[in-house]
Amino acid sequence: MNKLLMEENDRLQKQVSHLVYENGFMRQQIQTASATTTDNSCESVVMSGQHQQQQNPTPQQPQRDANNPAGLLAIAEETLAEFLSKATGTAVDWVQMIGMKPGPDSIGIVAVSRNCSGVAARACGLVSLEPTKVAEILKDRPSWFRDCRCLDILSVIPTGSGGTIELIYMQTYAPTTLAAARDFWTLRYTTTLEDGSLVICERSLTSSTGGPTGPPPSSFIRAEMLPSGYLIRPCEGSGSIIHIVDHVDLDVWSVPEVLRPLYESSKILAQKMTMAALRHIRQIAQETSGEIQYGGGRQPAVLRTFSQRLCRGFNDAVNGFTDDGWSLLGSDGGDDVTIVINSSPNKFLGSQYNASMFPTFGGGVLCAKASMLLQNVPPALLVRFLREHRSEWADYGVDAYSAACLKASPYAVPCARPGGFPSSQVILPLAHTMEHEEFLEVVRLEGHAFSPEDVALARDMYLLQLCSGVDENAVGACAQLVFAPIDESFADDAPLLSSGFRVIPLDPKTDAPATTRTLDLASTLEVGPGGTRPASEADTNSYNLRSVLTIAFQFSFENHMRDNVAAMARQYVRGVVGSVQRVAMAIAPSRLSSNVGPKTLPGSPEALTLAQWICRSYRIHTGGELFRVESQAGDALLKQLWHHSDAIMCCSLKTNASPVFTFANQAGLDMLETTLVALQDIMLDKILDEAGRKILCSEFSKITQQGFAYLPAGICVSSMGRPVSYEQAVAWKVLNDDDSNHCLAFMFMNWSFV
Repeated sequence: MNKLLMEENDRLQKQVSHLVYENGFMRQQIQTASATTTDNSCESVVMSGQHQQQQNPTPQQPQRDANNPAGLLAIAEETLAEFLSKATGTAVDWVQMIGMKPGPDSIGIVAVSRNCSGVAARACGLVSLEPTKVAEILKDRPSWFRDCRCLDILSVIPTGSGGTIELIYMQTYAPTTLAAARDFWTLRYTTTLEDGSLVICERSLTSSTGGPTGPPPSSFIRAEMLPSGYLIRPCEGSGSIIHIVDHVDLDVWSVPEVLRPLYESSKILAQKMTMAALRHIRQIAQETSGEIQYGGGRQPAVLRTFSQRLCRGFNDAVNGFTDDGWSLLGSDGGDDVTIVINSSPNKFLGSQYNASMFPTFGGGVLCAKASMLLQNVPPALLVRFLREHRSEWADYGVDAYSAACLKASPYAVPCARPGGFPSSQVILPLAHTMEHEEFLEVVRLEGHAFSPEDVALARDMYLLQLCSGVDENAVGACAQLVFAPIDESFADDAPLLSSGFRVIPLDPKTDAPATTRTLDLASTLEVGPGGTRPASEADTNSYNLRSVLTIAFQFSFENHMRDNVAAMARQYVRGVVGSVQRVAMAIAPSRLSSNVGPKTLPGSPEALTLAQWICRSYRIHTGGELFRVESQAGDALLKQLWHHSDAIMCCSLKTNASPVFTFANQAGLDMLETTLVALQDIMLDKILDEAGRKILCSEFSKITQQGFAYLPAGICVSSMGRPVSYEQAVAWKVLNDDDSNHCLAFMFMNWSFV
């Protein structure tokens, strides 16, 4: 990091040398271009008075022959100069990206553009790979840029200095069902600078830049890449310092107005492209050095391929390109859910898929999808809830149908069984990226039968699941949960039919002061841990947060059952949409007050008051202090409670019902593997094992009389079914200001997952 910062501090000196270098390029370019204007063949694309994206106007360009390598080299050198002025200079007004953690674990220095044409992002980072290896990875854009559908290199022209010029056509996926996908026609120039740095720079070829005309856009909207690229400098110890610049104009005016923030946000670009590239390189560097060990006996590259395939399958489903074989199925009169079918799934699933997944006598894949706007719901929190509480929205019968489709003879469509059965899930982690912004896991859905005809539903089912973007502090991050049924064999070439959810924040165009994030628990209680801004700021700043949710579910079908499957899929997705809307309303921050406590029973105390009651009751009953607070101010007490390393949680005290949890601090939520919203679905007797329940029952009279009791070491179970050990627990009655019983508090000391 020190090297990195010195590099940044030194950039003005570097910029001077680059300007001298650029001046030489311009002189060479004028000589080259004037020598090639004699060719006036009909294939030539003649251009004059080129519009420059740079702030400083340059002399009018002479005519160039685009089909002549010298003409392309002139465009390439120009692109190089403009890229370098962005990478190490001030050709774009850069501002530091909020929410990037400093320190040795930081991904690097990330900045986004302000008030420039299009959207731009820049990153600078240090990685322990050779520059040539870094260049090779970055050029393979489909391997790390999840929105890249395909990248075709249509022409490669070597340059005299050992570099190459490539003409590239790239298609990207649309993130939602509400706008068309983008494509790019670009020139990419790879060369080495005098100081030994490797440069890969790229820009769109348009009528104003000159150059050959690219493929017609068909169903895509042609976007423009302004001079962008990678500057890779070798540094001591066989590493590289990488400067990345991404600068694009996504033709925002062709998008519905409500979606325009997606296409105007430099933060979203930074997350999707700039930081994704840097993270991917760092991940490979760590895997290469052997720092990362994965369980399950699978190589990191295999697990990464699973993640890519899941993501690609979901993108294909959301976009439904006709050249992949997708066609629209007639509507039932409602326009909320779109049904598309693909009768030649091998065309888009690829040869690696087992043909047994699709019936030999005719069938295909059906996709039901919908997009909708959500108000005031943090995307990370919503996706985390959907992951942890599948039974809130999923239908066991539909899951069973999807799992049965992996077998040779799927059984009847579960149309007649709306609601299905509740099922419990166990999540088995497979792999995660370095900063845990994405993780791959296997979900086991536990089967059970209630009658003889349900035996087919009774076996356990498995899903391969990819979850990303669940860090609430990541600015501009898209949160996503994608899964596909797999069978027990889980082969490397297992067919994956992706379904899932994507939630993207619609960031307002104005950059609201997101630095005003607070640490107070009251705001955290609103939307879960993570320090998201309280709702009182929402009205004046940007917590009038809107996001767009895209849902897509895929099913295979036999031709004679197509209409039945379509009806089931349409009904199911409508049900899922309804469930998600209910969840979203439940977890949306209240707009009335920033001090409202967790959404529990009517009359629940405010967070500050509850913290005071918990600490005062502990002191009254045990004679000791729960923790030392130097300042007696309520918010200091609150912060100490929230950040305490032992798990502290409260249960309701009802004589006619099982105690349910009403509050937990951060350690308590971590121990139970849940959120503040979902906490209220967990009952005390469900987390204690048999021995723990017996001890609590035997000590209950002591708690009632003395007000507290110490419980010995034991084992409890998280909401995900994972065993948790603790060295000791203490239970005490929490009294309100009238000294009446309010709830029962527990503190589990020195807990850890077994």
